[in-house]
Amino acid sequence: MTQDHPAGDFRHSELLLETSSQDDRLWVPAAMDGVWMRPLMFDTVSGAWANVTRIRAEGKISRHAHACPVQAYVLSGQWRYRERDWIATAGHYLLEPAGDTHTLIGLPGGSETLFWIAGSLIELDDDDRPVGQSNVFTRIEQSAAHFEKVGLGRDYVRRYIR
Repeated sequence: MTQDHPAGDFRHSELLLETSSQDDRLWVPAAMDGVWMRPLMFDTVSGAWANVTRIRAEGKISRHAHACPVQAYVLSGQWRYRERDWIATAGHYLLEPAGDTHTLIGLPGGSETLFWIAGSLIELDDDDRPVGQSNVFTRIEQSAAHFEKVGLGRDYVRRYIR
Protein backbone atom coordinates (compact mmCIF):
# COMPACT_ATOMS: atom_id res chain seq x y z
CA MET A 1 0.00 0.00 0.00
CA THR A 2 1.14 3.54 -0.66
CA GLN A 3 1.36 6.13 2.07
CA ASP A 4 -1.94 7.65 0.93
CA HIS A 5 -3.70 4.33 1.35
CA PRO A 6 -2.74 3.03 4.81
CA ALA A 7 -4.62 0.18 6.44
CA GLY A 8 -5.95 -0.16 9.97
CA ASP A 9 -6.65 2.34 12.74
CA PHE A 10 -5.40 5.71 11.57
CA ARG A 11 -5.73 7.63 14.85
CA HIS A 12 -2.64 6.17 16.47
CA SER A 13 -0.38 5.67 13.49
CA GLU A 14 2.23 7.71 11.73
CA LEU A 15 1.21 9.69 8.72
CA LEU A 16 3.48 9.87 5.68
CA LEU A 17 2.04 11.58 2.61
CA GLU A 18 3.14 13.20 -0.60
CA THR A 19 2.31 16.88 -0.26
CA SER A 20 1.64 17.35 -3.96
CA SER A 21 -0.27 14.28 -5.12
CA GLN A 22 -0.73 13.63 -8.82
CA ASP A 23 -4.12 12.06 -8.01
CA ASP A 24 -6.60 14.89 -8.63
CA ARG A 25 -9.20 13.13 -6.46
CA LEU A 26 -7.13 14.05 -3.38
CA TRP A 27 -7.41 17.80 -4.10
CA VAL A 28 -10.51 19.28 -2.47
CA PRO A 29 -11.99 22.27 -4.32
CA ALA A 30 -11.95 25.48 -2.29
CA ALA A 31 -14.69 28.10 -2.31
CA MET A 32 -13.19 29.70 -5.43
CA ASP A 33 -12.51 28.22 -8.86
CA GLY A 34 -8.82 27.62 -9.44
CA VAL A 35 -8.01 26.89 -5.77
CA TRP A 36 -7.75 23.44 -4.14
CA MET A 37 -6.65 22.02 -0.81
CA ARG A 38 -4.74 18.77 -0.35
CA PRO A 39 -5.58 17.55 3.17
CA LEU A 40 -2.61 16.21 5.10
CA MET A 41 -3.78 16.07 8.71
CA PHE A 42 -6.83 16.92 10.84
CA ASP A 43 -6.14 17.14 14.60
CA THR A 44 -9.55 17.11 16.24
CA VAL A 45 -8.06 17.35 19.73
CA SER A 46 -6.15 20.61 19.23
CA GLY A 47 -8.39 21.93 16.45
CA ALA A 48 -5.56 22.18 13.91
CA TRP A 49 -5.20 21.03 10.35
CA ALA A 50 -2.47 20.90 7.74
CA ASN A 51 -2.99 21.11 4.01
CA VAL A 52 -1.33 22.15 0.81
CA THR A 53 -3.19 24.95 -0.93
CA ARG A 54 -2.86 24.90 -4.71
CA ILE A 55 -3.65 28.19 -6.43
CA ARG A 56 -4.09 28.34 -10.19
CA ALA A 57 -6.22 31.52 -10.17
CA GLU A 58 -4.88 35.06 -10.33
CA GLY A 59 -6.15 37.95 -8.27
CA LYS A 60 -8.04 38.00 -4.99
CA ILE A 61 -8.44 34.54 -3.50
CA SER A 62 -9.61 35.20 0.05
CA ARG A 63 -9.76 37.95 2.67
CA HIS A 64 -9.61 36.40 6.11
CA ALA A 65 -8.25 36.37 9.66
CA HIS A 66 -7.13 33.54 11.95
CA ALA A 67 -7.91 33.01 15.62
CA CYS A 68 -4.51 31.36 16.18
CA PRO A 69 -1.08 31.66 14.56
CA VAL A 70 -0.63 30.07 11.14
CA GLN A 71 2.54 28.63 9.64
CA ALA A 72 3.15 28.41 5.92
CA TYR A 73 5.92 27.10 3.71
CA VAL A 74 5.84 27.87 -0.03
CA LEU A 75 6.58 24.71 -1.99
CA SER A 76 6.34 26.21 -5.47
CA GLY A 77 5.30 29.37 -7.25
CA GLN A 78 4.46 32.64 -5.57
CA TRP A 79 1.64 34.62 -3.93
CA ARG A 80 1.25 37.68 -1.77
CA TYR A 81 -1.01 39.52 0.65
CA ARG A 82 -2.54 42.75 -0.62
CA GLU A 83 -1.72 44.42 2.71
CA ARG A 84 2.02 43.60 2.58
CA ASP A 85 4.93 44.70 0.41
CA TRP A 86 6.49 41.24 0.07
CA ILE A 87 5.92 38.28 -2.27
CA ALA A 88 6.13 34.75 -0.85
CA THR A 89 8.10 32.52 -3.22
CA ALA A 90 9.26 28.89 -3.20
CA GLY A 91 11.32 28.23 -0.10
CA HIS A 92 9.81 31.01 2.03
CA TYR A 93 8.44 30.31 5.51
CA LEU A 94 5.75 32.56 6.99
CA LEU A 95 4.43 32.84 10.53
CA GLU A 96 1.16 34.77 10.71
CA PRO A 97 0.22 36.10 14.15
CA ALA A 98 -3.20 35.35 15.61
CA GLY A 99 -5.80 37.92 14.60
CA ASP A 100 -3.93 39.14 11.53
CA THR A 101 -6.25 40.12 8.67
CA HIS A 102 -4.99 39.72 5.11
CA THR A 103 -6.12 39.26 1.53
CA LEU A 104 -4.49 36.38 -0.35
CA ILE A 105 -3.62 37.28 -3.94
CA GLY A 106 -2.83 34.59 -6.53
CA LEU A 107 0.01 35.52 -8.89
CA PRO A 108 0.79 34.33 -12.44
CA GLY A 109 2.15 30.79 -12.62
CA GLY A 110 0.25 29.55 -9.58
CA SER A 111 1.60 28.15 -6.35
CA GLU A 112 1.50 25.33 -3.81
CA THR A 113 1.92 26.18 -0.14
CA LEU A 114 1.90 23.99 2.94
CA PHE A 115 -0.23 25.56 5.69
CA TRP A 116 -0.59 24.53 9.33
CA ILE A 117 -3.67 26.20 10.79
CA ALA A 118 -5.20 26.01 14.27
CA GLY A 119 -8.48 27.43 15.49
CA SER A 120 -10.86 29.17 13.13
CA LEU A 121 -10.31 30.86 9.81
CA ILE A 122 -12.78 33.75 9.54
CA GLU A 123 -13.71 34.81 6.00
CA LEU A 124 -14.21 38.58 5.74
CA ASP A 125 -15.71 40.94 3.21
CA ASP A 126 -13.83 44.08 2.15
CA ASP A 127 -15.34 45.95 5.13
CA ASP A 128 -14.01 43.30 7.57
CA ARG A 129 -17.47 41.86 8.24
CA PRO A 130 -17.49 38.07 8.82
CA VAL A 131 -19.08 36.19 5.93
CA GLY A 132 -18.03 32.64 6.81
CA GLN A 133 -15.71 30.49 8.87
CA SER A 134 -13.77 27.26 8.71
CA ASN A 135 -12.33 25.04 11.40
CA VAL A 136 -11.00 21.51 11.59
CA PHE A 137 -14.51 20.05 11.63
CA THR A 138 -15.82 22.03 8.65
CA ARG A 139 -12.64 21.06 6.74
CA ILE A 140 -13.21 17.39 7.58
CA GLU A 141 -16.80 17.59 6.31
CA GLN A 142 -15.73 19.47 3.17
CA SER A 143 -13.12 16.81 2.45
CA ALA A 144 -15.46 13.88 3.22
CA ALA A 145 -18.11 15.25 0.85
CA HIS A 146 -15.50 15.70 -1.90
CA PHE A 147 -14.05 12.20 -1.43
CA GLU A 148 -17.55 10.74 -1.66
CA LYS A 149 -18.25 12.72 -4.84
CA VAL A 150 -15.07 11.49 -6.57
CA GLY A 151 -15.66 7.83 -5.64
CA LEU A 152 -13.22 7.41 -2.74
CA GLY A 153 -16.02 7.29 -0.15
CA ARG A 154 -16.73 9.59 2.81
CA ASP A 155 -14.63 7.45 5.15
CA TYR A 156 -11.52 8.15 3.10
CA VAL A 157 -11.11 11.32 5.17
CA ARG A 158 -10.51 9.20 8.30
CA ARG A 159 -6.93 8.49 7.24
CA TYR A 160 -6.07 12.15 7.85
CA ILE A 161 -7.69 12.43 11.29
CA ARG A 162 -5.39 12.22 14.28
